[in-house]
Amino acid sequence: MDPSTIIAILLALLTCLWSFISALSKPKHQKLPPGPRPLPIIGNLHKLGKLPHRSLQLLAKEYGDIMFIRLGNVPAIVVSSPKAAELFLKTHDTNFISRPKMQATEYMSYGSKGMILSQYGSYWRHMRKVCTLQLFCPAKLEAFAPLRKEELGGLVRKLKKASEEGGVVNVSELIGAMNENITYRMLLGCTTDDRFDLKVIVEEMLLLIGAFNIADFVPSLAAFDIQGLTKRLKIISKQIDQLLEKIVDDHEQVARTKNGKQGRHEDFVDVLLSLMNQPLNPNDEQVVHLDRANVKAILLEMIAAAFDTSATAIIWTLAELLRHPRIMKNLQEELQNVVGMNRMVEEFDLPKLDYLNMVVKESMRLRPVAPLLVPRESINDISINGYHIPKKSRIIVNVWSIGRDPIVWSENAEEFYPERFVDNNIDLRGHDFQLMPFGSGRRGCPGMQLGLTTVRLVLAQLVHCFNWDLPHGLLPQALDMSEKFGLSTSKAEHLLAKPTSRLT
Repeated sequence: MDPSTIIAILLALLTCLWSFISALSKPKHQKLPPGPRPLPIIGNLHKLGKLPHRSLQLLAKEYGDIMFIRLGNVPAIVVSSPKAAELFLKTHDTNFISRPKMQATEYMSYGSKGMILSQYGSYWRHMRKVCTLQLFCPAKLEAFAPLRKEELGGLVRKLKKASEEGGVVNVSELIGAMNENITYRMLLGCTTDDRFDLKVIVEEMLLLIGAFNIADFVPSLAAFDIQGLTKRLKIISKQIDQLLEKIVDDHEQVARTKNGKQGRHEDFVDVLLSLMNQPLNPNDEQVVHLDRANVKAILLEMIAAAFDTSATAIIWTLAELLRHPRIMKNLQEELQNVVGMNRMVEEFDLPKLDYLNMVVKESMRLRPVAPLLVPRESINDISINGYHIPKKSRIIVNVWSIGRDPIVWSENAEEFYPERFVDNNIDLRGHDFQLMPFGSGRRGCPGMQLGLTTVRLVLAQLVHCFNWDLPHGLLPQALDMSEKFGLSTSKAEHLLAKPTSRLT
């Protein structure tokens, strides 16, 4: 019997078994949220498409802002309105604070030993405390300000040279390279290292974590590796571990050298290694220690978060500004009035740039980097709005759909219009559920302030220092704004533009 026939028979048997188990496990007299009818085995996975945030928005228009779908044999709740998001992320936050186990995190996060993707418990609470107090505190943000200024200055010089030559530049590549250098220096204490290509590794990692992996939703099919993701996970996890071991070994060797740290900043690896093998909660009964696997897992999460998200947000925003010359002009006028034309923007200018802040809010409303956030998982059965939410349900918050809801944002919800924030106090730090690109509550992004500072500063510099034109006479409305879905959703095509110097 050939392998394809065996697989077909197994799938048929699994279909029957799945239907039988589903009938037994279906809650009696408990009303689930409305949703599309699932297929055997795969459930509603076939309805996600290549851009799940868009597919789920269309389904929510039919079934409502609290929608039940089945991803394989995993129950999932899709949340698509601010009121529903508040119920799940604030009112009942304690029941939805955990993370689901995924094959990708088991391979690449050392069995979920990091902080962002780990499940709720004593370990997670203390890891978050360490990251908040030691890695993302205001003192660290300020300490790395000269580093950000230096790298951004290098980008401006490259663009100025291109301006003098009258050339078109690949803005996406230049911003990505600058952000890569900042990440290397801030997290690892080094510049780009020829010994390894961190960018390629991280891009593959983000793609694999963001993929809807059948093995996560139909474990019985995991052995077949239908999508080929398991094989790729094994390869990339080995590469990641070799890379992280090298980074940690280098830092430990420097630490053993008497004068090794003189003349350089303490980076994130140094901070984590200084805490290793120390009790993080000496007053608790269950003492938590930070070991080598924890250091590597947290470091990997920080690299992944810093590497791609800020650059993606900057590129989306600049693309929207190129599509809307009126808004670009308004922003340049604000920068000219507040900063002047005789110096570059500094970080201390950012709080005074109200229109810049509105532009960033509007960009993150329309183009959130993580349109479905990082999924959560329900700890216990619970009833919300009269609907039964089963234990171990995956909670998917569609912030992309919320950001385009005409009930929330009026009829021009699809339009890039920063002035909508003039007369309201909606913030993007997770307190207002209409706009939460960084998530909300205790599972919100701990590096939010660092990310916002980087995005605002880079945008301010690029718009202040240069005028921008699209290449080859391309009209603003014709600029390609298609998306590439992953853990972060980036612009599918690189942004190309022609800079012209403005500053005297």
